Amino acid sequence: MPAPVLSVKNLTVEFSIKSGTVPVIDDLSFDLEVGKTLSLVGESGCGKSMTALAIMGLIPSPPGHIASGSIILAGEDLVQASDSRLREIRGNEISMVFQEPMTSLNPVYTIGEQIGETLRRHQGLTRQQARKEAIKLLDAVRIPLAKQRVKDYPHQLSGGMRQRVMIAIALACQPKILLADEPTTALDVTVQAEIFDLMQELRKEKETAIILITHDMGSVAEMAERVIVMYAGRKIEEGMVDDILVRPGHPYTRGLIACVPHLQKNVSSDRPFLKEVPGMVPPLSHFGFEGCMFA
Repeated sequence: MPAPVLSVKNLTVEFSIKSGTVPVIDDLSFDLEVGKTLSLVGESGCGKSMTALAIMGLIPSPPGHIASGSIILAGEDLVQASDSRLREIRGNEISMVFQEPMTSLNPVYTIGEQIGETLRRHQGLTRQQARKEAIKLLDAVRIPLAKQRVKDYPHQLSGGMRQRVMIAIALACQPKILLADEPTTALDVTVQAEIFDLMQELRKEKETAIILITHDMGSVAEMAERVIVMYAGRKIEEGMVDDILVRPGHPYTRGLIACVPHLQKNVSSDRPFLKEVPGMVPPLSHFGFEGCMFA
């Protein structure tokens, strides 16, 4: 079996709150294989995005810090890496597509300048060289009229186009790993399908490993080979997507799957009520308690 491109072992991230210190990620472990897609799934506050921030070295401090564990990339523990080393890795070996492209893109710079910044920083290209590469990247993410669009500002693009620009920035240096945090939030279903198709195509061409962060089991089924279900900072279930969808072991996983709406065979018949996961996520002050947090 080939060595994983990323190995997270016993990762615990703690935050300081009024009542003390709590683990927002509690003893999380997983491996990510080259050219594969792993999905982290769960509702808001379960620790999905915090896991991505920990991998990127972007945990806000204070109030947060990595309390224990390791994040191994090509034999190097990123938990022990210096800030300067992490800046070399971010955008180069590991990139991230953030949830909201309108707030992630700088409104006062053209998209060509923003793509070019990554190329100049990590590959030492001149402005002219970076602009040519930016046009190629816009073509690669299927933005029409790339030579004209490279001069546009974010507000001149649709939501789907802005998300494609974010993917172009993330893939500019051909990273080993792409972290995609809810990459299709607020996009309509047709654009969502196009973004997913694009990510799958680029993954196959570049053998980039992807961590897809989502709350949507439909997205998991479409994109990922393996899935980790998280709840209240903990991994509660992990396995191959096909196995988890057919035979979920944890009641929370079964609840997430049951929440996915299905088209009815007879549209004229009464539709059943949409299902919901019972109960509420425990408050942050309860994170870290022994036993099942979902019970």
